[in-house]
Amino acid sequence: MKQAIDMAVDNVRRDGGPFAALVVRDRIVIASGANQVTRSNDPTAHAEIVAIREACRVLGDYQLTACEIYASCEPCPMCLGAIYWSRPARIYYAATHDDAARAGFDDTFIYRQMASTPSQRTIPMIRVQEELRTRPFEEWARKGDRVRY
Repeated sequence: MKQAIDMAVDNVRRDGGPFAALVVRDRIVIASGANQVTRSNDPTAHAEIVAIREACRVLGDYQLTACEIYASCEPCPMCLGAIYWSRPARIYYAATHDDAARAGFDDTFIYRQMASTPSQRTIPMIRVQEELRTRPFEEWARKGDRVRY
């Protein structure tokens, strides 16, 4: 955990965000990531996402089932979603989302948006009644060699 916290501090000193994450397998760090949002102009370049992408590249797999993630802070909703999709064994974190909020990184509004119906969200989400809307899923169901994930 100390390594993730030290990485987050170093990232701040290099004009990055105060977040870092490690992916560990069999007690060996196989990937790490620090927040690169402003450096790369990528709002998805959170530490956990960067580390997950690198770990999957290293392992040649889209699943991290035998891995653990160490994060300097409790994951935001986006990172939490990515963590669940990557299926690590567990995640450890240091600072809480309340600690992050006190530093100006408040994601409470995202949790509220997720709890709202699409039509009540602050960014309008409009469902289009397209006749062929299920065609991609039908194609997927017919595909005999699909890789389930």
